[in-house]
Amino acid sequence: MKVKALISEERVTLPEIREELLRIEATRLESGKEMSYELKKSIEHVNHLAKISSEASKELVSELLGLEKMKPDIAYRITNLMPVNRDELRAIYAKERFTLTTEELDSILDLVSSKR
Repeated sequence: MKVKALISEERVTLPEIREELLRIEATRLESGKEMSYELKKSIEHVNHLAKISSEASKELVSELLGLEKMKPDIAYRITNLMPVNRDELRAIYAKERFTLTTEELDSILDLVSSKR
């Protein structure tokens, strides 16, 4: 499949993708169309990785964006991965030119754990 033009671009979280894929699956099943292998695998993959609801993921992203030293792409990455300890969070920030203090790391982990 070739893409001729990009119409729009926006960041979405895994729970939002899961919601959209489940909507596509439901319409395919209602109309009696067969789901492709790729669609089945995509649904299986996102069901395995998405750990919270789409509403909670949107709230988490907005709360993370309110923190200092938080970029949108990092906020979405944290929301998608839902790190559970400082090492996982440091891995997300590995490419950044700054480091976070343990207090900043703990505040991010507290936000993440409150949405689980």
